[in-house]
Amino acid sequence: MVALSPSETGQTGAALATRLAFFAAGFCMAAWAPLIPYAKARLGASDAELGLLLLCLGVGSLIAMPVTGYVSAQKGARGMVLLGGAGLVVLLPVLMLAQSGLALGAALFVFGAALGTIDVAMNVHGAEVERRTARPMMSGFHAMWSVGGIAGAGAMTVLLSLGLSPLMAALTGAGIAGAALVLAAPRLLRARAGDTPPAFALPRGVVLLIAGLTAIVFLVEGAILDWGALLNMERALLPKEQAGIGFLLFSVAMTAGRLVGDRLVAMIGAFRTLFWGGLVVIAGLALIVVAPGLAAPMAGYLLVGAGAANLVPVLFSAAGRQSVMPPALAIAAVTTTGYAGILLGPALIGFAAQVTSLGAAFAGLAVLMLAITLCAGRIARI
Repeated sequence: MVALSPSETGQTGAALATRLAFFAAGFCMAAWAPLIPYAKARLGASDAELGLLLLCLGVGSLIAMPVTGYVSAQKGARGMVLLGGAGLVVLLPVLMLAQSGLALGAALFVFGAALGTIDVAMNVHGAEVERRTARPMMSGFHAMWSVGGIAGAGAMTVLLSLGLSPLMAALTGAGIAGAALVLAAPRLLRARAGDTPPAFALPRGVVLLIAGLTAIVFLVEGAILDWGALLNMERALLPKEQAGIGFLLFSVAMTAGRLVGDRLVAMIGAFRTLFWGGLVVIAGLALIVVAPGLAAPMAGYLLVGAGAANLVPVLFSAAGRQSVMPPALAIAAVTTTGYAGILLGPALIGFAAQVTSLGAAFAGLAVLMLAITLCAGRIARI
């Protein structure tokens, strides 16, 4: 048995801490989803009012992300990972205590800010761990977000089905996420940046390209989440009760793809991962939109999930390696732009579908995905 050096031991612990942070963030975010109907019923909110309340979460995230990038660039990501994680753990039960729309909106804003904080910080931390180990690791980190999401949604569903109150279920979920963060805390890197970066640097150069490509991938992911079931119904592929199967297949394929993603990227390189991943997503979208029968469109969802699985991790890794901007600021810019794609994407798809059709809007996503394939060489040279 080969003994690890202190440096290797520290890097192994830092990698574990990063995975735990991704798990905790994905867990808390997904745990909120099954609790939304209970919050809506408690307030007696309409669908439109709930939509405005949920927007508070997105706004909080978008505001926190660039701030987190700046602080992480100055002082390292560890403190911001813990701050964001603590916010998620504390706020998840608080969401179940809000007795008015104003209180819930405020809690969602802070919850979103905590999510945006840990999202940027754990990616900054992951990029630093990956740089120190000199091997691909980002796909595995992002896989833990997906695993956490499945665990969070599943745990809340089981607890609520067993008769626990929403508050008790939220407290239990917060305890699980909190335990993961407690395990992560002593293993997080205490790195500090050498120079003080500019406060709010806009993405420029290759960072702007990475941010744009990330937004495209997130737009596709958001479209599958928000519009996939409706497209299945529009094409008469599945009844309403089963229309969400496409997103389930997409999620399973993406999680599986990320679990093996680090080995894949190490084997074939960033260029082939982006080039062929983009083409696989395009092929999957084509099957979803035009393929006859049921099997081929459902296979399309699997292809989109598998093809997209490692695109964002490779892009985040590139943001951490580039030298145009401090890595923390670059990752914050990429994360913010990508998250904006998720927030604005459903509205853009809806507008395009209104003007043309939902199928045509999905076909437009396939055209946008060509940018990933065409720019693969430029990203791989970073």
